[in-house]
Amino acid sequence: MVSKKGKKISGGKYIKRRKKKSYERRGQNKIVKLGEEKRKFKRVRGGNKRNFMLKGKFVNVKDKNKVKKVEIKNVLETPSNRFLARQNILTKGTIVETELGKVKITNRPSQESMINGILIE
Repeated sequence: MVSKKGKKISGGKYIKRRKKKSYERRGQNKIVKLGEEKRKFKRVRGGNKRNFMLKGKFVNVKDKNKVKKVEIKNVLETPSNRFLARQNILTKGTIVETELGKVKITNRPSQESMINGILIE
């Protein structure tokens, strides 16, 4: 017998034990666009502050053992979603054009205060 998701063997429905607490709820997705640097701070659990990017212009490029801060010229492609590249949205895995060449973003810009990447050729 194939079991249905979220159902008991008898066909009954599983009832949630409890509702989600406010700290368990997801926040809105942060979209990082190409443009003049813009960041925002948010209070998180424990009274700490987390900063995240809203717009980014520079990327820290790692080439062998050196790291350079270079300006992003254009968003070339986003493997996860081709429509994000059209809107100049920066995500992990996005390939951007810089004066050094093509760079792949290796971190999640929406979670951090800077953009990191590696040179690809």
